[in-house]
Amino acid sequence: MAKGTLQIRVEKGDRERPIENAKITVTQTSRDGTRQVEQQLVSDSSGISQIIELEAPDIAYSQSPSTFKPYSTCDIKVTAEGYQDIMINGTQILPNVLAIQDIQMKSVNDKRQETGEIISIPEPVLYGNYPEKIPEDPIKPLPKPTGGVVLQEPVVPQYIVVHLGHPNDDKAENITVRFIDYIKNVCSSEIYATWPESALRANLFVILSFVLNRIYTEWYRGQGKAFQITNSTAFDQAFFKGRNIFENISKLVDLFFSTYVIRPGQKQPLLTQFCDGVKVVRPGWLYQWGSKDLAEKGLNSLEILREYYGSDVNLQRAEKVIGIPQSYPGYTLGIGSTGQPVRTVQTFLNRIATNYPALPKVAVSGNYDVNTAAMVRKFQEVFNLQPTGVVDYSTWYAISRIYVAVTKIAELREERSEVSQGIFIPPIIDDFQGYVPTINYPIV
Repeated sequence: MAKGTLQIRVEKGDRERPIENAKITVTQTSRDGTRQVEQQLVSDSSGISQIIELEAPDIAYSQSPSTFKPYSTCDIKVTAEGYQDIMINGTQILPNVLAIQDIQMKSVNDKRQETGEIISIPEPVLYGNYPEKIPEDPIKPLPKPTGGVVLQEPVVPQYIVVHLGHPNDDKAENITVRFIDYIKNVCSSEIYATWPESALRANLFVILSFVLNRIYTEWYRGQGKAFQITNSTAFDQAFFKGRNIFENISKLVDLFFSTYVIRPGQKQPLLTQFCDGVKVVRPGWLYQWGSKDLAEKGLNSLEILREYYGSDVNLQRAEKVIGIPQSYPGYTLGIGSTGQPVRTVQTFLNRIATNYPALPKVAVSGNYDVNTAAMVRKFQEVFNLQPTGVVDYSTWYAISRIYVAVTKIAELREERSEVSQGIFIPPIIDDFQGYVPTINYPIV
């Protein structure tokens, strides 16, 4: 047996509020069912557990189609004072890569759910049995401009609404997730993190381009739907609520989350349809297993894409990311850098440090000194970025996303405190026109 690794991140349900001292029990049963290994962990001040080793199948099983399960699983139980217990069944472990399981806990006074939560993670697409994609025209009609306004360029949304079922199943749940988390989930569900990096990149660009096409063309909104994409593999791409992701995929998504496939003369991201290339074969689509083989032959990600979609496709980066206070300045910030971008980084990180006390605070000077580099490096370690100590494209947007999240949480707290008072008005008898006393009371 090979080895894989696992790290658990424990947060309050609204994200970016780490839960310290959560008790974590990880249980793994051997493949033959003869023995069970249990490990006890505790989350730190950033809500993060230590990294543990777990058994995993040999890497060869995830390098070609096989009836042998190419991953192992474990079950995770998390308890924390003041929060409802949560159980994750089936967290997937691949050899030689770090699996990251996010745990979002609900407080015990959350009336939406009185008992603990149980999440069961389905099999990944390449191993499970899922409906094959229904072919579509890759060029979609664009929504009509409103008020004569010309359609804008594609943008990266802050959030996306995912329909967990068939598009016409009105009983299926709609959930709102951060766009970048959606992409990490889909990539971890559709392909294996053990593949060569150029194959991972090619599949990432395909997944990104597909969903950005759905958003840009308002495909489901135009049909009167209250969501932007489904998790049905017959129509869209796999997304499994609550599943774990993998560190190498997470880092690639952080770096390329705004990049999509484009054809000359087209404004919309290409609807990059794909299939496994073994059980399902569709000319003009990317073959997932085939992309892995091409990567092993030395092709880079763009060359792989051109093998399937044609020699005229290119990669393009969306210029606008919704929900970000300031765009990336266009260059890497490091020791010796000065100016407003550095001041922005220092300000944002100091605010994030209020929620994540493991981050040291620094003076907001506008000068990128050794202390700023140390703070950036610690941020990168906490949020699974490459710990370089410099602010590149991926780190800039990660800092911005977390800053927006923690400041919005603070705003929500203020709003709740402002509206947490009720007014009692006594009953009025007959046509009384005089002064009516009222009493403020707290709403629990």
